[in-house]
Amino acid sequence: MNIGKFLVYTGLFLVLVGLFFILFEKFLHFGRLPGDVVYEKDNFKVYFPLGTSILISIILTLLLNLIMIFFSKK
Repeated sequence: MNIGKFLVYTGLFLVLVGLFFILFEKFLHFGRLPGDVVYEKDNFKVYFPLGTSILISIILTLLLNLIMIFFSKK
């Protein structure tokens, strides 16, 4: 595959993902899922988004597998 086409497709994919997050941020509640660890004490806060990381990993794995299947059939 031509590197130029790959960069264009990657850019379009990132724009679509960005629009998705902008439009649906009220419904998704990323960063406040069960499994996200927050520790607060006085002026100190530690935030580890474990549940959000797992969900994003699953979604990206599925999307990238679909993209690879789509491009391998040509």
